[in-house]
Amino acid sequence: MIWALLVVWLVLIALNDVRWLRVAQREHYEPGRVSRFAWRWGIVGVGLPLHGSRPGPLAWTRRLRTLAVVTAIIEVALLLAVWPIVVLVLAPFLVDLAVFITAPLERRLAGRWVGDATRRLNSVRPTVVAITGSYGKTSTKVYVGHLVATARSVVATPGSFNNRLGLARSINEHLVPGTEVFVAEMGTYGPGEVRDLCSWLPPKIAAITAIGPVHLERFGSEDRTLAAKAEILERAEVAVLNVDDARLAALAPAVDIRVVGVHATDPLVDLAPPTAAATNVAVAIAIARELGVGDDVIAAQLPTLPVPAHRLTETMSDKGFAILDDTFNANPAGTRHALAALARHSGAGSKVLVTPGMYELGPRQAEENASFTRDAASVATHIVVVGRTNRAALLAGAEAGGALEVTAVRNRNAAVAWVRAHLGPGDVVLYVNDQPDHYP
Repeated sequence: MIWALLVVWLVLIALNDVRWLRVAQREHYEPGRVSRFAWRWGIVGVGLPLHGSRPGPLAWTRRLRTLAVVTAIIEVALLLAVWPIVVLVLAPFLVDLAVFITAPLERRLAGRWVGDATRRLNSVRPTVVAITGSYGKTSTKVYVGHLVATARSVVATPGSFNNRLGLARSINEHLVPGTEVFVAEMGTYGPGEVRDLCSWLPPKIAAITAIGPVHLERFGSEDRTLAAKAEILERAEVAVLNVDDARLAALAPAVDIRVVGVHATDPLVDLAPPTAAATNVAVAIAIARELGVGDDVIAAQLPTLPVPAHRLTETMSDKGFAILDDTFNANPAGTRHALAALARHSGAGSKVLVTPGMYELGPRQAEENASFTRDAASVATHIVVVGRTNRAALLAGAEAGGALEVTAVRNRNAAVAWVRAHLGPGDVVLYVNDQPDHYP
């Protein structure tokens, strides 16, 4: 009987560990993040789905397997001294401890790939363009690749491969002899990360797209965000800055390299598709010019700018209603752009907004989400609120804006089911942001 009970406890602990290991993976193995989410879910993860669905099921990578083994060792040692229920309750904190313990090993292992990438860079010697910003990084990177492709041999990092390992992998797998331009998207969750990336991947041209409250929960303030992003300029020869952004406009005079300030009013921007954010297009045009691409070539390429996946892409459902997919991520500026796209959509049918709101905005999260749905109420005929993390703020904003109809659902699957049950030919639905499966 005792052995059977122990087996039951071990199974419960293992299942609970899977939940928190998924949170660790979703939060990019940043120490302390799992414990932070434990408070949101009630410590043992009551309600936290066992199997993640978005942005994808748990991926048992080499790093996650290592983390799972170290977590298990810690828990077995603890089980010899305490009751199993204590281990169950402490699981998120133990996973965080394992993340901390394995961090030096992971950095050492990553160093090998970075070394290979550095040697390849030194061999191929492309002109490196580095792009960062609170938002707009990926779109701008894609635009640069498109504008330059007919004039220069160019490689851009795929997807959102914007951290140390992602950039090293992109170089090792895609940079080949003859490549003239390498466009690198650089992301950061805190001070020093971009400086570290530029230490082995120094850019000639460095661009900052915008500064906003994205990841404010991690940075603490937009001034700290600006300081972390500005590290990208330290080794560059040319800085391309979106000076429509007040913080970047203030930064420009203090930069000791040549600064190219760009505005969304650049006449060439009008040639881009309306779904392309004007400031991102303007930054991409400026970078292309710095790479020696003529305005005639840029003008010919702008009408065919590709739309990155899940960034206001439009498809038609099998039931005849249009789908605007802007689920990659969300920020205050991006939501305004998405609502403008919904407003422009032709047709006299229903215009539905589906959203879980915006995440990681720190003390501004409730305010920004309420503002989002308040503005949406003047565009959408129906608002579907997904999940409960931002539900109160989104509902309050919709009510303040006078939204005609508002529905709250548990998750994205329920939202999709609602849309399919209520929309038909002539209608349009805008999906803004996705519901990360480790958020309530």
